[in-house]
Amino acid sequence: MTQSIPSPDLKDSAAQRQTMVDCQIRTFDVTDQRLITRVLAVPRERFVPDDMRDLAYTDTGITIPGGPNGAEPRYLLPPLILVRLIQGARVKATDRVLDVAGGYGYSAALLAGLAAEVHVLETGAGRCADIAARLQGVAVAPVVTHAGALDAPVSGGPFDVILVNGCVETDLEPLFANLAEGGRLVCIRRSSDDPTGRAAKALCYEKQNGDIGTRYLFAASAPVLPAFNAPPAFVF
Repeated sequence: MTQSIPSPDLKDSAAQRQTMVDCQIRTFDVTDQRLITRVLAVPRERFVPDDMRDLAYTDTGITIPGGPNGAEPRYLLPPLILVRLIQGARVKATDRVLDVAGGYGYSAALLAGLAAEVHVLETGAGRCADIAARLQGVAVAPVVTHAGALDAPVSGGPFDVILVNGCVETDLEPLFANLAEGGRLVCIRRSSDDPTGRAAKALCYEKQNGDIGTRYLFAASAPVLPAFNAPPAFVF
């Protein structure tokens, strides 16, 4: 059952968003004014668990619980990491975007004010229904939800931008196959032989003439998404 979404104190919420932008987002080399304007417009407390709403505008990592029908627990990237990752994708107003592991929909809410259309891929139909409820009155562009495995093909592609909300270790070929020519995929990647994650980095992959190039964005870390977790290496 989709839960009702509490209404925030609009004045207090707006003030907290401004503080978050001034003290976190801008200080982390986010300069895209169109993106900053969108961050100021979206109430992040709608997209976190109710008992974590007081932490919505901090840089604290927040985990949302798993749910029925295969909905996985999900780590929400801190706002400054997520926003800078989106900036690295250079989202245009004409873009069609795929948001992978979208959690409760905050990243989709941001993207829905920047792109022409947003598709969200999450595990579990209940999670997708929850995302749709939380986006009501917040999304600008159309948002389509898809329930399924995060590394499986998604209808509606190819996409100009793919955002992976988390860390990956494995090959991203299933997602690259859904990337349009000139498209950008952003994620955090770490090596499977670095269990500490200290060498993880945010990357932008870009498809040109069918080939995938890589651009370094910034140092970052996050838990590895289960669908993109490399199997343990065999040790003799």
